[in-house]
Amino acid sequence: MADPRGFLKNGREVAQRRPVEERVQDWNEVYPGSAGRALLPIITEQAGRCMDCGIPFCHQGCPLGNIIPEWNDLVWRDDWEGAIERLHATNNFPDFTGRLCPAPCETACVLGINQDPVTIKNVEVAIIDKAWDSGFVRPQPPEWLSGRTVAVVGSGPAGLAAAQQLTRAGHTVAVYERADKIGGLLRYGIPEFKMEKQHLDKRLEQMRREGTVFRPGVDVGGKLTGAELRERYDAVVLAVGSTIARDLEVPGRALGGIHQAMEFLPQANRVALGETVEDQITATGKHVVIIGGGDTGADCLGTSTRQGAASITQLEIMPEPPQERPAGQPWPTYPMVFRVSSAHEEAGERVYAVSTQEFLADDDGNVRALRLVDVTPSNVPGEDGRFVEVEGSVREIPAELVLLAMGFTGPEKAGLLEQLGVDLDERGNVARDAAYMSSVDGVFVAGDAGRGQSLIVWAIAEGRAAAAAVDTYLTGSTTLPAPIPPTERPLVV
Repeated sequence: MADPRGFLKNGREVAQRRPVEERVQDWNEVYPGSAGRALLPIITEQAGRCMDCGIPFCHQGCPLGNIIPEWNDLVWRDDWEGAIERLHATNNFPDFTGRLCPAPCETACVLGINQDPVTIKNVEVAIIDKAWDSGFVRPQPPEWLSGRTVAVVGSGPAGLAAAQQLTRAGHTVAVYERADKIGGLLRYGIPEFKMEKQHLDKRLEQMRREGTVFRPGVDVGGKLTGAELRERYDAVVLAVGSTIARDLEVPGRALGGIHQAMEFLPQANRVALGETVEDQITATGKHVVIIGGGDTGADCLGTSTRQGAASITQLEIMPEPPQERPAGQPWPTYPMVFRVSSAHEEAGERVYAVSTQEFLADDDGNVRALRLVDVTPSNVPGEDGRFVEVEGSVREIPAELVLLAMGFTGPEKAGLLEQLGVDLDERGNVARDAAYMSSVDGVFVAGDAGRGQSLIVWAIAEGRAAAAAVDTYLTGSTTLPAPIPPTERPLVV
């Protein structure tokens, strides 16, 4: 245990973000220097709040199986090299999760039963940033090569985790990505102010030195067919993500100025990284409406703020969440409570319990306003999840740019999945067995393509587990860890 009285002496404390008026003028991370460096003055005391519980439920909250009490203790003892060794034992990319994960481990923290939980995510990012600064993160090339080859299709967190594990196991691994650079949504879907791409690039360089081969700009299922891929490689890992965006089919949807979030965000990310984008979708000087209250909506909000939007309104069909954990979502589940991201601190208005009825046009065929109505959950038996309109609540709000951030419904079927002939489950995801293998021998599935839209920690956990399954398939056994089966789900009531 770190400090036996730490949780009694010290309250929860987080790093201070840069002032709003400063950070909205650039695309850098919202913390001064980096998240981990900003935390160093306070992180020892915060790690010391960990009680090293007899049954650490933070393990249950994290699908990676992070050994959280151990690295909290090592940070408190100022053993940073030991801390990163323990952290890397279960997580390939704490530099990503420490910035992007919503930290279900913290809502499962035992201290959180009657106090503020340990700042686990902050300790994590402090460890990895300190490790990079201290030279503790090194390539781990395999000692021998198996002679087996693996293709990983998709370079998001699941694909990269699977690739790194399989490379370290001695297999020759090539990662295919249809975008011009490796990283998937980590590269072009996550704004720079949430995670600067230097963190991704450092990891990719580590993987190159270990032996992983990257092939960006290749549309597998297009110029390179699924049959050719199977012929070239001994095994294939599909980590193509859940990329079909949920749409909003209401009158006026075809008007100009209405876009999916993943049309808007990648363009903004490219420009923030110094690239030129022709006909860029921008929020500059416009009344922006974001439909969807999740992380992607917040990313659109922060991006629109930095582009100089005239106004920003974020809509959510669900009622406003409570400030405290609701009784129906007890510890250690992940509760739906009111959360404020860095983007919400900066600008915009959040409107809850509303539904869009129609997009209204100007004289040029572009959207000029949005007609919405208040809604309330139906109380009719058997109509769970349905909403009814509140009479007399119809109104219009100005909208010159509408961004749809309502999540994703599954992987793209046309192209690679059709060519491979893999079976789909009832939700439209790629079906897989207990060993992450699809209905096609030698073709495995990891991440959102098989699980559905989920969190980065689940993607990395699946990538690691799928790698163990592929290693077993190729060699008959494995020493790689398999943190979760494909059927594992978050704890809910």
